[in-house]
Amino acid sequence: MNKYAFLFPGQGAQVPGMIKDICDANPESRAVLDEISKISGVDMAHLLWETEMPELSRSDNSQLAITAASIIVMKVLESKGIKPSAVMGFSLGEFPALYAAGVLSFEDVIKVVRKRGLIMQSVCEKIASENAGHAPGMSAIIGLPVEKVVEIANSIDDVYAANLNSSVQTVVSGTFDGLAKAEVAFKEGGAKRAIRLSVAGPFHCPLMQEAADKFEEAIKDVKFNNPKITLYSNVTGSEVVDGEEIKKNAVLHLTNPVKWTSEESVLAEKMNADTESAWSLIEPGVGAVLTGLWKKSEFAEKFSCVAVNSVESLSSL
Repeated sequence: MNKYAFLFPGQGAQVPGMIKDICDANPESRAVLDEISKISGVDMAHLLWETEMPELSRSDNSQLAITAASIIVMKVLESKGIKPSAVMGFSLGEFPALYAAGVLSFEDVIKVVRKRGLIMQSVCEKIASENAGHAPGMSAIIGLPVEKVVEIANSIDDVYAANLNSSVQTVVSGTFDGLAKAEVAFKEGGAKRAIRLSVAGPFHCPLMQEAADKFEEAIKDVKFNNPKITLYSNVTGSEVVDGEEIKKNAVLHLTNPVKWTSEESVLAEKMNADTESAWSLIEPGVGAVLTGLWKKSEFAEKFSCVAVNSVESLSSL
């Protein structure tokens, strides 16, 4: 039996023109996009296909755009009979994963992501205004063990290890000035590169506490169901089965690191234990960051992962 795990990409994957060829080739996909426009109050076709990168990269825009792309590609895959038995999402990607797992309804996931993006953008702008207009953000540190990244980050004010991507790639969050100091320190400490990311804020660290407080209030009346399929959490790095816990994690998510390497490990354990099925992984939506991380993991030789983000990639399945 063939089984699939879906890995949903996070903020930073956005690109102008994303999934246009899929929507052009599939009228049902354009209908889904139009429905997202109605629910969110945002012209999604304009946002995805006519917005330049600086505007698209704002949290209030990119989060909605990436969620829409992920859900639309997932629906096309399902129309081909390819449905996930396990899901996990990287950062923002947890929200299309929650929809895929039945935790959030279609309408609720769009409303929640819209609120989340607006709140996070507002807080990021406030942090920037408090730091002489210098926007906070995130940097990918390449070539240093995570322990060394954490050690250096802890020695610099307003810098935090935020995304534990792989054994040699960790993303740090911080203020503009903090990241500038940290990038120098990481290179002096042996990092091959420090790459500033196209994101709007210092996500997954204590600098986002105000956003977490506002988001908790915004979703207090939203129903989070127990997942219908296997679902993994960035906050715990493991499987989650309770809707109320998932709701609490959605708030903690904003101030806690993404434990991606832990999620990869527990997913691989699950697939290895299932001797009756042939598992493969799909990254639906836009970009191929998670596919790249998986291919560099110790599990890549046994389980393949492919990014599905275009008509060409869909036709290859």
